[in-house]
Amino acid sequence: MTGAHTRNLPLEDLHRAAGARFGAFAGWSMPLTYTPGVMAEHQHTREHVGLFDISHMKLFEVSGPEAAALLAKACPLDPLALAERQSKYTFLLNEQAGVIDDLIITRLGADRFMVVANAGNAAVDEAHLRELAQGLDCTITPLDRIFLAIQGPEAWAALSRAGVETGELLFMHGFEPRKDWFMSRSGYTGEDGFEIGLPEADARALLETLLADERVMWVGLAARDSLRLEAGLCLHGQDITPETNPIDAGLMWAISKDLRASGQFVGAEALRAAIQKGATEKRVGLKPQGRQPVRAGASLFDEAGNPVGRITSGGFGPSVGSPVAMGYVSVALAPETKLFADVRGTKVPVEIHPLPFMQHRYRKG
Repeated sequence: MTGAHTRNLPLEDLHRAAGARFGAFAGWSMPLTYTPGVMAEHQHTREHVGLFDISHMKLFEVSGPEAAALLAKACPLDPLALAERQSKYTFLLNEQAGVIDDLIITRLGADRFMVVANAGNAAVDEAHLRELAQGLDCTITPLDRIFLAIQGPEAWAALSRAGVETGELLFMHGFEPRKDWFMSRSGYTGEDGFEIGLPEADARALLETLLADERVMWVGLAARDSLRLEAGLCLHGQDITPETNPIDAGLMWAISKDLRASGQFVGAEALRAAIQKGATEKRVGLKPQGRQPVRAGASLFDEAGNPVGRITSGGFGPSVGSPVAMGYVSVALAPETKLFADVRGTKVPVEIHPLPFMQHRYRKG
């Protein structure tokens, strides 16, 4: 079940008690589903509150007089343009402008920033940042925290009942409500919600209160995947990789016009060259016809059998009530081109569909 190198979550005992079924993800043994099952967990998050243990993800504090200089070099980001408490979605790019990881960076103070990195990339990200930090007056501190996501329309109310006030915090903002706590209004479901990094003893106390609330349910990785796919959000390692650039991925909204033109970040030259050249393929929403989900890795063809793209994420969308997918198709495709996915030799008709499949319900004001 768990290989020699699979790491266990610090709160594994709570997940076992809640009937979790575990599976390997990014080097961790993670709860995939709990007793209610993926459909119920997904819908509960959309209607009430889903509670996710995302302690496999990594929090880094970057601080010091040249902390902003480091982040401006590492990412297509102007850290000093962020107001205190403001969060920004950004990337670590390689010299080819491929995405090493996607991150959320929050400005905590004049020269303090919080970086949230993905599980499978935490070690790579840390090494990359340390290398870029050589000669700069700044400190990179990996934090040892439990990391929880509390997602859904009633997340604020459940936290409030648990003694954590969220009122003045808006979408894509974060702060430190208590010593050694970091809380942001963000998430990976398309719903309003929060992510909280905190010490283990505090986490256990908070969870006891939260789970006593009938609106709150543990949700596993399987529903996290269907929720983010309906919301049209990328999974690093599938929808974006070191071989994908932000242009093809449709993520250029995260890079300001002046940084595109004159930023000095790693990969800037390659990104400018790619902008000149224009995208050859683009990330799109895809809706398979019928009931059968089409999974990541399936190839896309036109009616004549010519290859035109690939599926990078796919599954069943419980809120949409049908299979949903994302992938890359050739920019040259005519809008009326009929697409087919190859599912074990069967041609499944697939339509290009606008993203997201479910409207986002973030609290922006």
